[in-house]
Amino acid sequence: MIHVGLTHFLVVSAILFSLGIYAIVTRKNAIMVLMGVELILNSANINFVAFSKFGNLGLGGQLIALFIIILAAAEAAVALAIVLNIYKTFTNVNIDEIDNLKE
Repeated sequence: MIHVGLTHFLVVSAILFSLGIYAIVTRKNAIMVLMGVELILNSANINFVAFSKFGNLGLGGQLIALFIIILAAAEAAVALAIVLNIYKTFTNVNIDEIDNLKE
């Protein structure tokens, strides 16, 4: 029987965080960059919940994770609106090709 401890949660969180950073750094598509940000936020949620479970924090970690989920939903809605506006203006969502502001 395998006991899942704090180390397992931290390893999964570190992998998600690394994948999120990799997605932000290497992708040129704005949607993929936003997905990388969501991976980073989810890795933070795993850390909060794991430290709440294995530490003596009570429900503090779960409440912070819930707040982060609400924040991520709002961020996704605003970012999607911005990406749609950029696509309507430039007919492209590649970050490196959108380098000037509307005049």
